[in-house]
Amino acid sequence: MSVEDVIKEVKVAAKEIIPSHISISKIAVESSNVILYTKDTDFISGNNDSVRTLAQKVRKRIIVRADSSARSPIISAKPKISDIIPEEAEVQDIIFDEVNGDVIIEAINPGKAIGKQGSVLNEIRKQIGWNPVVIRHPPMKSQKLTEIRKFLLEPKTASKRKDFLKHVGKKVFRDTTEGEQYVRITALGGYREVGRSCHLLSTKDSKILIDCGVNPGNDKAPSPFLQVPEVTPLEGIDAVVLTHAHLDHSALLPMLFLYGYDGPVYCTPPTRDLAMMLQMDYIKIQNAESNRTPYSSEHIRTSITHTIPINFGETTDIAPDIKLTFHNSGHILGSASAHFHVGDGQHNVVFSGDIKYENTWLFDKAVNKFPRMETLVMESTYGGYNDYQPSREEGMRGLTEIIKRTVARKGKILIPVFAVGRSQEVMLVLEKACMDGKLDNMPVYLDGMIWEATALHSAYPEYLNNNLRNKIYQQNENPFNSEMFHKIESVEMRQEVCNRDEPVIVLATAGMVNGGPVLEYLRHWAPDSNNSMVFVGYQAVGTMGHRLQQGAKEISLNDREKGGSVQVKVNMNIETCEGFSGHSDKRQLMRYLRTIKPRPKQVILNHGDEKKSLQLANDINRKLKMDALVPYNLETLRLL
Repeated sequence: MSVEDVIKEVKVAAKEIIPSHISISKIAVESSNVILYTKDTDFISGNNDSVRTLAQKVRKRIIVRADSSARSPIISAKPKISDIIPEEAEVQDIIFDEVNGDVIIEAINPGKAIGKQGSVLNEIRKQIGWNPVVIRHPPMKSQKLTEIRKFLLEPKTASKRKDFLKHVGKKVFRDTTEGEQYVRITALGGYREVGRSCHLLSTKDSKILIDCGVNPGNDKAPSPFLQVPEVTPLEGIDAVVLTHAHLDHSALLPMLFLYGYDGPVYCTPPTRDLAMMLQMDYIKIQNAESNRTPYSSEHIRTSITHTIPINFGETTDIAPDIKLTFHNSGHILGSASAHFHVGDGQHNVVFSGDIKYENTWLFDKAVNKFPRMETLVMESTYGGYNDYQPSREEGMRGLTEIIKRTVARKGKILIPVFAVGRSQEVMLVLEKACMDGKLDNMPVYLDGMIWEATALHSAYPEYLNNNLRNKIYQQNENPFNSEMFHKIESVEMRQEVCNRDEPVIVLATAGMVNGGPVLEYLRHWAPDSNNSMVFVGYQAVGTMGHRLQQGAKEISLNDREKGGSVQVKVNMNIETCEGFSGHSDKRQLMRYLRTIKPRPKQVILNHGDEKKSLQLANDINRKLKMDALVPYNLETLRLL
């Protein structure tokens, strides 16, 4: 069905369903949404049963907007909004999107700005014709979030994006071809390895790329196999779906736009923001270490304008024969399992992404109930026979004991962390340990992108677990804002902390010690046996973190002052504290599969070292009686 057919179908149905006195001035398609424009502000402000009925009949998402001629001028609209919204909403900003007819209202108490059953918003629509979009004012200032919102609201960007969404609509609603149906998965990266995750889901009418990451521990082959005939030319890809923001899944997304991709990117709103932050940091580190950068900041901005954010549970057409729904995967902020509904129910595929099937300090456990599913593509990071992790509480006890021992000998504690996920978990643990009197109050310094990532967590409370969300917004007790946490603001401040005599705790990126500010602390503190480095996350083979974890006694680091490299003796205590991983351990992976509904016909394993993937496949086959496969990179499997 083409865009023209969709518009014609909606027009005919609208005449039957929408009251005759309501004039629809225009119907347009943007992405998978059908937009109805009207000059009747009473119609856009009402609780419209007719619109819901229309959406159900045509099986499309219907959005009603006021015709531009029906909108009040901004100069009079802004004070009207201020009069309508009650003071207790504490509105912080009002921004008009003239291209789309939206008015963005940022409030400390968004519920008050929305009103009971949307009454305040409906009054705004009726009075001024603009469509109000209420967003929560973040309790911690996020520079990246501010930059993204400002960039997307620039008239030039908004206009380009509107044209882009119309182009996407034409691709989504195009006619399908006759012939035999098939569904295939091509392994492009992350199979029998951890890193450079990338998959191609293809049918006779569509090609969907899922994730596009880098392998931080493989200098010889860090990128997915994007040069193969199934993928090239990139203009033939219908959509890119991003499960989450970690660099082993998202780092090379902007590179696709450098080499000709011009389509949409689907992910959750937090994933969009976090991915941009990590990608900017990635090219910054590559430049600092004199490595070739695979793309520029301009390509990151292009990927943002091409991103279509969708929330958990929303179903969206992304190709003429594929619908996408995201479900919480419990791994990091905004991380998702991607459910693909192919054709008229011919086949359903779930890509688990990285999953945590356990409630954590930050998130609810991964969802494993889906409407339909024949094939599951699942991670196997900790799929080995003996990959069992302690509980979160045991992890907390272990970390506090390591810190106490180090402080007793007047040492410093260095914790390499990923900016997203592990940083915030460790912060919550340290804050709770101090509040409970299990640790003496001492400064905790955050270096790298940790502070910014933490601010983004506060900006998206709906993606956190209920306990944390209530603390931040109901009880006004944001643990991330504790006075014990200090942001490293400059190189001078970093040097001052490095040279301190008294014990301190430093959380620094990168989590696998393969770049970033963590190397500077390591250079200063590694020779002293009183100090401790504590690993709380996975260390991929080939990374500096893995070498240190395996007992390296000397390492080579870049000498920023003199150039070249310098050899550093490692006398500090190297500790590994389990219980903080964002990945499910063997027990949790098996429980995830044992309780999954519906039961998949086949399980395809990826995102795990070869040995662990094969061991997990063996257990799945033997204990759960499911067909488990472990493909090699570049293999293509036909599912239907």
